[in-house]
Amino acid sequence: MTNDDTSDSSGHNGRVIIQLPDLTDPRLADYMNMTDVALRSKTEPERGLFMAESKNVITRAINAGYQPRSFLMAPRWVESMQPILDRFGSDGGDIPVFVADEKALETLTGFHLHRGALAAMHRLPLPDPTSLLDDTRRIAILEDIVDHTNVGAIFRSAAALDIDAVFVTPSCADPLFRRSVRVSMGTVFQVPWTRLTTWPDPDLFASAGFTTVALALTDHAVSLDKFENDVRENPDRPIAWILGAEGHGLKPRTVASADMTVMIPMSGGVDSLNVASAAAVAFWAARRSTR
Repeated sequence: MTNDDTSDSSGHNGRVIIQLPDLTDPRLADYMNMTDVALRSKTEPERGLFMAESKNVITRAINAGYQPRSFLMAPRWVESMQPILDRFGSDGGDIPVFVADEKALETLTGFHLHRGALAAMHRLPLPDPTSLLDDTRRIAILEDIVDHTNVGAIFRSAAALDIDAVFVTPSCADPLFRRSVRVSMGTVFQVPWTRLTTWPDPDLFASAGFTTVALALTDHAVSLDKFENDVRENPDRPIAWILGAEGHGLKPRTVASADMTVMIPMSGGVDSLNVASAAAVAFWAARRSTR
């Protein structure tokens, strides 16, 4: 092991590992204040980065074309991460591999890193909304959903139940926030998505031939059972599901601008489902009607 101004380095299977004697190293800025949701939600998109946590999620991000800025892990995880690290050359190329003991990592990040490793990743440019509508038949629009867990769960259902693309409104939570990515099990890298700059924007979807369907509890809402029958009769009709925020649901103007409103019939005195659960039910109903 040799010492320099900022780190100790040692060889591990031909790779240069940067041991961290000083958690104030400016190269660690990506990993600081990770439990400050409000701060990270603002700064990560601004800085063009997101965090991938665990070997599986990091692998899926890289396979989807995202490039790592750096890796961070405890010594005991280096060996299991070696196949991922080797993809960037025997010495890691220009990508730093930071290693510190687990107590130091918890001090740095603010949480116990029990999933093996973190990677700070470069974001890719978001696609133009119009281009994302090409060759799609089932899409989802997430209106102002603020809980990252719900966003991640919706993406996981979208991947499993044949949603071709996801659109998020300007105030919706970031699909690439660490918690969203983790809950989605990396499927956020699988389902194409983009952020809308204006909302509602019914003309965007109408011009592409989509029927916009608001999932909401209103007096004029159609039962999902009936809607499923309609889909079965016209399986090629493009459908855009609109899913609303936790608590108050979709905004009245959004419901008014939609082509139709659909509700999931409830039993047992329950008035509604969590938005992620409701999304899965709706996605499945439209999917199985066309199979």
